Amino acid sequence: MSAPVLAVLTGTLALAYHGSRYGNWIVDDAAITFAYARSVSEGLGPVAQAGADPVEGFSNPTWMALLALGRLLGLFDRGALLGVPDYVAFPKAVALLCCVGILVAAYRVFGAVTRHAWLPTVVFGVALAAVPSFVIWSFSGLENALYALLVVWLATVLFLAVLGDRLCTTRVAVVVGVLAGAAALTRPEGLIYAGTYPFVLLLALPRTRAFGRSVGFAALSTAVFAVPVGGYFLWRYVTFGRWLPNTAVAKDQALPGIDNLLRTGELVAYVGTPIVLVTVGVVGIVLGRPVWWRRGLLTLLVPTALAVLAYVVLQPDWMGEYRFATPIWPLALLVGVLAGTELLSRGRTAARAAVSAALVVTLVPTGLSFVDSGREFASAPTVPTCRIADRFGVMFNVYADTLGVRDGSVLMPDVGGTLLTSRLEVVDQAGLVDAEVAGFYGAGDMAGLRDHVFDEVRPTFIHSHGAWSAGTGLPDDPRLARDYTPVHVDPDDGRSNADWVRRDAVPDRDSLDAVRAYAEVTIPAISAEPPRRHCGPTLHPGRTETGTG
Repeated sequence: MSAPVLAVLTGTLALAYHGSRYGNWIVDDAAITFAYARSVSEGLGPVAQAGADPVEGFSNPTWMALLALGRLLGLFDRGALLGVPDYVAFPKAVALLCCVGILVAAYRVFGAVTRHAWLPTVVFGVALAAVPSFVIWSFSGLENALYALLVVWLATVLFLAVLGDRLCTTRVAVVVGVLAGAAALTRPEGLIYAGTYPFVLLLALPRTRAFGRSVGFAALSTAVFAVPVGGYFLWRYVTFGRWLPNTAVAKDQALPGIDNLLRTGELVAYVGTPIVLVTVGVVGIVLGRPVWWRRGLLTLLVPTALAVLAYVVLQPDWMGEYRFATPIWPLALLVGVLAGTELLSRGRTAARAAVSAALVVTLVPTGLSFVDSGREFASAPTVPTCRIADRFGVMFNVYADTLGVRDGSVLMPDVGGTLLTSRLEVVDQAGLVDAEVAGFYGAGDMAGLRDHVFDEVRPTFIHSHGAWSAGTGLPDDPRLARDYTPVHVDPDDGRSNADWVRRDAVPDRDSLDAVRAYAEVTIPAISAEPPRRHCGPTLHPGRTETGTG
């Protein structure tokens, strides 16, 4: 086996091993995209479930398209392979392939400056596999791994172009434009990478002294970027009537302020201030030396800085483990390992000893912190799809069947797994897949939201809990007590965490008692299930049995 293959394989195995610690866990937000991929592959269009209105409840078109393609090929949302459901296996396998692509990019970067690129590639791969934030969200079922792959290759292409004095070429301009466009269609904040090539050209101006030529290639790259992105934006407006994805409206993303820049401190604290200071010092020393590839290192710093900027301008994410920071970790490691390799291989003996000692001293606490973070997340991962599918999809199907409800609806805030298993019309209390509800969130009009729910939608069933109850005020609205009767009320949280059914949907007292008895037994059983399990080979609408795995 050749050294390059062995280096990439080592990193791949390390990433796969760390990813396996989270078992069959898929975060529920990913299941929203799964539902759209199912609808698109079945020819229903961009709808959350059959019969629903078109709403852009996904913010990752390229990832959704990839999942839909997988389903058309029979690889996704069709069944199980060796006992593992393909709704788990397929997105995780694609994520691992994306990680392989990132390792190949790293090898290309290191190979451009050293004859022994396999060693820094191994260091890069093992270090990347040690970062829980990267591994958790890469293997979550979301688009993170694909997004990181596109951004890393964007940085790699520019790095190699700068070193090869090929920055101002049609091929580089086109490839960079395509990669930036794909990143923008994978994550909304990916739009920021349209500025990578112009910034790199600006850095190169003192060397090229060809301003007009640089502007021409920047314009070409921007045009290549604008064709798919602009085309998608136009299709979005024609199809959904909005320039922004519905998810952005629902989350009410505010304009960034100066205080957003302070959020870089979150990332520094997560990695550890000592190791960050050592890395910054090493990079600074290398930039201050007459290293022949110094311009390449400066080039890598551009997308790294843009990745950090993209992170800080977004609203803080409640899911934990820095979901929006995924591209930062491989980019920062490329810069750090590249600079560290230079000092450790070509520096003076005293300098090498000092750098080695500093790395050992600072890496130990960071490594221990990462171990704790990974262990903690593995024991209680964020909103597992299977728990939502069983608790809200399957259970409310049983409620409806027991009460004889044929064509009902259910309002709730956790809709990913619900969309995959519910036979009822799902009304998204969070607004991600509901344009009208999203509008109320965007306007901050919770009174209007309550009027919409109780006077217009009048869902057959309602579930609300936690921040969604407190934020919307639904449990305290007198119309809930007037028009609905409880099916199950959490013994600890009371009305703020409860299932309700509309009174006129209850045929008799016996049926209601049967539903309540079912909930009394089943809810604790679902809560006791391991959070990293899968819930059966397929998740299909109308399912009435909870899964096991």
